[in-house]
Amino acid sequence: MRLSKLFIPVLAFASAAGLSLVAAGFAVTAVERGTETEVRRALDARGYTWAEVTADGLQVLLEGTAPDEATRFSVKSTVGTVVDAARILDGMEVPPADGLAPPRFSAEILRNDGGISIIGLIPAGSGRSTLVSQLVDLAGPDSVADLLEVAKYDIPDGWTEAMDYAVEALKLLPRAKISVAAGEVSITAISGSEEAKARLEEQLGRNAPPGLRLALDIAAPRPVITPFTLRFLLDEDGASFNACSAESEESRDRILAAARKAGLTGNADCVIGMGVPSPNWARAAELSIGALAELGAGSVTIANADITLAAAEGTPNARFDHVVGELESALPRVFALHAVLPVPEAQDADGVPEFTATLSPEGQVQLRGRLSDAALRQVVDSYARARFGSAKVHSAARVVADLPADWPVRVLAGLEALSYLQRGAVTVTPENLELRGMSFRKDAPAEIARFLSAKLGEAETYDLDISYEEPPAPKDQPIPPELCEAQLVSAQSETKITFEPGSATIAADSAATMDRIAEVLARCGPVRLEIQGHTDSQGRETMNQNLSQARAQSVLNELRARRIVTSTFTAKGYGESNPIADNGTEEGREANRRIEFKLIQPTGPQAEADDEQSEDAEAQEAPETDEEAADGTSEDAQETSE
Repeated sequence: MRLSKLFIPVLAFASAAGLSLVAAGFAVTAVERGTETEVRRALDARGYTWAEVTADGLQVLLEGTAPDEATRFSVKSTVGTVVDAARILDGMEVPPADGLAPPRFSAEILRNDGGISIIGLIPAGSGRSTLVSQLVDLAGPDSVADLLEVAKYDIPDGWTEAMDYAVEALKLLPRAKISVAAGEVSITAISGSEEAKARLEEQLGRNAPPGLRLALDIAAPRPVITPFTLRFLLDEDGASFNACSAESEESRDRILAAARKAGLTGNADCVIGMGVPSPNWARAAELSIGALAELGAGSVTIANADITLAAAEGTPNARFDHVVGELESALPRVFALHAVLPVPEAQDADGVPEFTATLSPEGQVQLRGRLSDAALRQVVDSYARARFGSAKVHSAARVVADLPADWPVRVLAGLEALSYLQRGAVTVTPENLELRGMSFRKDAPAEIARFLSAKLGEAETYDLDISYEEPPAPKDQPIPPELCEAQLVSAQSETKITFEPGSATIAADSAATMDRIAEVLARCGPVRLEIQGHTDSQGRETMNQNLSQARAQSVLNELRARRIVTSTFTAKGYGESNPIADNGTEEGREANRRIEFKLIQPTGPQAEADDEQSEDAEAQEAPETDEEAADGTSEDAQETSE
């Protein structure tokens, strides 16, 4: 009895202890799971999905690989908002940091009348002292500000070529800003005229080495126009400008709109320049052109602030008076109007004094008509010989008394106006000066109109009938780059360039083809050209790539041997990547084994350079030897084994 009484309390005590342990285990598990869930939710909200969370009782173990120390610290801080920081065990890893990335090397060169300054970061070993010496040679001693910094990193690809080109370009540009980076050059400059701008853009584009990304922004300053001239005519043939000047694009558009309203058709333009006599120039031009349109025919000439409105002969007096009165009251205050209504000539035509000078296409000049005295005849003859050449002038003018007092001025002005033309004739009468002919310059009518307005006076009338023709091309002018490329294709149309099987040696029977290609390139002038090598798909891709590069370089070497200037050429192998026929047939494989010549177009101010062109400079490496190229397993190599 006694044993059973003791056993019951012991059993009850043991059962209670077991139940307590089980309940405690469940409680700990629930706490751990709850902690893991809350911590995981907080980490996911911050985007730290890579972190692993393990709860062990009240402690939280963090594991995983953090991108960097800053992220690792941020993860611990995030978990610290959920549990006590003392309960966090950090088991995260951080990969070792790579070496510092090289900086972006760049330099900016500024040149003006005061000298040259250069600023930027350049790699060590790139020849800083040599660069500064070159700039000193350009600007002179004590005229170069060297603000460069140097960093000890490897010279990036394309840096040397870009800097060398920038220095060469600076020799052509007395006022410019040139920005240089590896493989990139950006040029901002000012030229003296539109013609100079075009020449600079062409020369800079041709001088750029292959693979260089070039951006050009060359501005031409607006010309100073003296006198500021506009001349508009309206006759039976329609409306036309002899000269048109404007101070801005807006002013030009307003003037052209008024001219089209008056009957102008076709293309027309105004020279935009400086020297406008009044900010109301466009308004005065609009009113004057509108008045001429209301008259129906005649001419209007504006030289600075003087306006000459000449009606056609036979215009009714009432209409003329009305139009002139309206125009005078509407013109801005600065402008003065001189209106002319021609009176029919009562004198017989044979009695009108006249002087004529004709210029033949060969440059021969004949002087005929009337001059006021012997001294004027001597002056006119000497002036014509000075202008056109002593051996090209024939004078048959005669001396006549009672000519107008301004006759010498009109005759000499007519001769000088004739010198603007390639062929033509000028006729001088007391009431008019008429110049007709052809010029190779599009702006010749405007130049002549400004000149005659200044020499004869704003109130005098004159007639211009000047046509434009394209100047003949020089006999030794290089053929255009696009035509050059087409002729290079034609040179291989009958017999293409072939090579010894499995090697980069040009076959002997291709010598004539290479001669034809060299003849074409000798006429092309300096062009940026890529010589491309291509193979079929037989064999390993790497070997085909190497073989195509070696063959392209062999063609480049052959051209050099034929005394062709190849400084702007580059050789590049494309392997089997650009087939033009089916590699599954013998004919297709033969077509794919080829050499092509492609132009490299320079990039404009807003254009992006092609990614492949940035690697062209690397294609200048020495070719593999014939033995190395022969290791390729293209179909050419297979033919060798057969």
